[in-house]
Amino acid sequence: MRGIAPAAEAAVGRVIEALARLLAIAGGLVLVALALMAVISIVGRALSKFGLGPVPGDFELIEVGCGVAVCAFLPWCQFRRGHVTVDVLEPYLSGWIWAALAVAGNVAMTVVAAIVAWQFWLGFRDKLAYGETSMILQMPAWWGYAAGSIAALVFLITCAYTVWRSLNEAIAGAGDTPNASTH
Repeated sequence: MRGIAPAAEAAVGRVIEALARLLAIAGGLVLVALALMAVISIVGRALSKFGLGPVPGDFELIEVGCGVAVCAFLPWCQFRRGHVTVDVLEPYLSGWIWAALAVAGNVAMTVVAAIVAWQFWLGFRDKLAYGETSMILQMPAWWGYAAGSIAALVFLITCAYTVWRSLNEAIAGAGDTPNASTH
């Protein structure tokens, strides 16, 4: 095998894959819970004449929960090469050019992930320091930023790993094409 520590890359890839999968499943469970809560809230509104009502703070919970869920899906999407790529030129590019573009794309995504993680961290610190809360539930705003920061950190780690993976694929001559196998 050729590349930069390919055995270590494969082992790290298995750990990152498991972590990204776990985070994506957690994000999916959050969305399912939010959907159920929204149904209960809507039914409660419809049956308000019978003493029921909406779930208090449903909009606040959906706002934070959807943001956290989206962040939770990013590492899995990156690991599985699910982000949008422009494949129009693929048939016209040689394997090494395609591999170089894959490395560059993964480096660019890592830079973006670093900026996102940094901004989440700054937001978390600000919300925690100022004690900002939501209007209805008085839920601390830092909770969402804390969960988002964790997901953003896993996204950054996943992106850094995909640079390593695509470098190894480029060195080995496989390229990081959309149809390439994953670990």
